Amino acid sequence: MGKLTRKEVEEIAMLARLHLEPPELDAMQEELGAILAHFRTIAVADTTNVEPMTHAVPMHAPLRPDVPEPSLPVAEALRAAPRRDGDLIVVPAILPGAE
Repeated sequence: MGKLTRKEVEEIAMLARLHLEPPELDAMQEELGAILAHFRTIAVADTTNVEPMTHAVPMHAPLRPDVPEPSLPVAEALRAAPRRDGDLIVVPAILPGAE
C-alpha cells in the first residue's frame, strides 16, 4: 500500500466527524502515512514463536463476579434519553442511507 491520497484522508476525517482545513488535511496525509509505514514495518516481523498477549506488560486486573442484579425500571433508564420511541432510545444513524 502506497501513500494515502488526499481523498482517503478526507474520507477518514469524515468518518471521524472531523472538519479539517486544507493545511490540516496535508499534515494528516503525512502523519497518517507515517503511521501506516510503521505498521508495514511491524507486519513483516516474525512472530511465529511469540505467545499472544493482551497487554504489553504483566497486568493483574481482577474482575468482579458476574452476578445477576435487578435492572433499572424502564422509566428511570429512559429518563435522560434525548429522544425515545416507546421503550427505545432513538439515536442518530451512523451509516449513510440508514435513516
